Amino acid sequence: MIRFAIPALAAATFASAAQATEVQIQAQGPVVELTVSEVVDAKPDIVDLSAGVTSQARTAVEAMRINAREMTAVIDRIKALGVDADDIQTAGIDLNAQYDYDQETREQVFRGYQASNRVSVTLRDVDRAGEVLDALVAAGANNVGGPRFSLDDDNAARAQARKAAFDNARSQAQQYAQWSGFTGVRLLEVSESVAAGSPIAFEESAGRQAMKVADAPTPVEPGLVGTRVSLTVKFEMTR
Repeated sequence: MIRFAIPALAAATFASAAQATEVQIQAQGPVVELTVSEVVDAKPDIVDLSAGVTSQARTAVEAMRINAREMTAVIDRIKALGVDADDIQTAGIDLNAQYDYDQETREQVFRGYQASNRVSVTLRDVDRAGEVLDALVAAGANNVGGPRFSLDDDNAARAQARKAAFDNARSQAQQYAQWSGFTGVRLLEVSESVAAGSPIAFEESAGRQAMKVADAPTPVEPGLVGTRVSLTVKFEMTR
């Protein structure tokens, strides 16, 4: 986005100690406003997975009982793989009545209850993602999701993207100033937004996952994740 603004006289409103003070930055020359984004890619160092169990039974109590037993086995397996307890978190527990539609009577026919329990898991070793997914399915998980790759600390990538965006914005503003007969620019305002990107997550049916476990280890490629910084900056054109 590029926008030129008509220069305005400086204005300031001073309030009492209990009130906020609003100050408008003084600009004598034309003002150019730019929005610039830069992305810095880096290898991910953490990966988030989800694993859960969906169970069915005739009664609600039985569905929850079966689900608790099966989900406990999955959580025990996660811990046995060396995942820290702080990196395991329950993501949701659901219990719902299940119905079939009778085409002849055109009525809903009750068939039982479905219970589900899911946990999110953070792995600090991204190379183990495929191994862990396979192990969870083998332990009884029939609902898995991920992987979602990211950086545990993206401060360095963010700083690099921020500098690249700011340098780009200043260079563009300088060009507009020269094209307009001015010799330089003066920074007036900066606002920033940051977004951490990641590869698209996958989620597959339990049947296909089980087939992968039987045939070969599930392949997982971490690739790169991008940290995006977007800056909106205002420069005054100077002589």
